[in-house]
Amino acid sequence: MTPEQFIDAALWFPETDESEPFGPGPMVYKIAGQRMFALLSPGGDGGSAMVNLKCDPELALELRAEFPAVTPGWHMSKRHWNSVRLDGTVPDDELLEMLEHSYRLVARGLRRADRDRVLAVLGEDSPTIDTEH
Repeated sequence: MTPEQFIDAALWFPETDESEPFGPGPMVYKIAGQRMFALLSPGGDGGSAMVNLKCDPELALELRAEFPAVTPGWHMSKRHWNSVRLDGTVPDDELLEMLEHSYRLVARGLRRADRDRVLAVLGEDSPTIDTEH
């Protein structure tokens, strides 16, 4: 997946805002301007772009074991965030699942009215996951 394809996918989710709060380069994706669910960093010096995505801790470990391009979150909580190099080694469908998982985890931490509104648009009820960490 290219960075441009990732941007399109991230912006597909309800009430997603895109900003550059850290200056030019890294793009932050938040739900309703409140909470970040993805951070896209451009590749520098010919390197691959990287995206940070929130993840359930047990699943995070499984993904890191399965894909060499998935590592503990760079400059994030290593337990709750993964960094994924966009180098083509993680299949697009897997990356899209990781993106949706991150969105849903973060959405569950919103105020009830906001959470219910954004998750209702996705049309699926998901089991409650502990997002207090």
